[in-house]
Order: sequence, then C-alpha cells, then structure tokens
Amino acid sequence: MKIQVQNSQISDIDTIFQFYDMAIAHQKKVFNKHWQVFDRALIETEIADNRQYKILVEGVVACVFAVTFEDKLIWGDKDADSIYIHRIVTNPEFRGYSFVKEIIKWAKAFAPSKGIKYIRMDTWADNEKLLEYYTSCGFEYVGVIKMEETEGLPKHYEGISLSLFEIKL
Repeated sequence: MKIQVQNSQISDIDTIFQFYDMAIAHQKKVFNKHWQVFDRALIETEIADNRQYKILVEGVVACVFAVTFEDKLIWGDKDADSIYIHRIVTNPEFRGYSFVKEIIKWAKAFAPSKGIKYIRMDTWADNEKLLEYYTSCGFEYVGVIKMEETEGLPKHYEGISLSLFEIKL
C-alpha cells in the first residue's frame, strides 16, 4: 500500500473543509467539546505557506493536518526549535491506518533540514482517549495549561485547558 504525505494545494481546500466538517460531527458524538468552523483565510494562508498537508493512500486523500513552527500562546518560552502538529483529521473510511504515527515519521524526516528538536501537539485536557492514544504513538505527556490569551487562535481555544505532548528528537 502506497502512503504519501504531500503539501495540500489550493485545489484541496474544499476537501479540507469536508474533513473538518466530518471531524466536528464526530467530536459532537464522542466528546463534550468540538472545533468551531475554521476561517477559510486561515486555511488558504496555511496552504500558501506550505503548512497544510494531506496523506494519500493509493492516491486518495485519507487524512489532513496542519503544522506551525511557532506556538507561543500555547507553549510559552518552550516555543523554539519545534514543529507543532494541529487538526489531524482522518476520513472515517481510513480509520485504523495509524496516521499519527505516519505524521511522526514524516516530521522526523522533515526536522533535520529545519533545525527542529521537538515534535509537539496539544489536545483538550479532559480528552482521555486522545491522551492515551498520543502517548501510545510515542509522545511524552508534558502537562496541562489553561489558555489565557487566545487572540489569533481558532475559537475553540477560548477558555479551555490543554494537555501538551512532545517527542524530543
């Protein structure tokens, strides 16, 4: 089976939003929190900056995710030398493919050319299922933070606590 991680293109934007809609519907079913609708300009900027990715399985988009290289509002002074993974969404038809592990492999290969020393992620602090899953994928649990400042972040970050995870490279 051929799995590829590629930069998303502007032609993928409708697919990305379909994935986000699927994720929000799923979150509403299985958890007490969910993402809000994302600003199209944010996704367009991520695509233009080569920070929005897709995972293809045999040429079919199976997963999408975004990255950033700064996350000061969440990580504070630990902000440097890192790649931050956000908004991983798997098409339900491809559940069980361990895409988080594929993203980790991709990030480890990507890191040396960018001077990256950490792969980092966050999720809602009370999402036990994801806490267990991310640690089973190799992330170290770093702790919990309460979001105080959220200007510039998606709306779902307002007033929440986050669990933080990292892999030191």
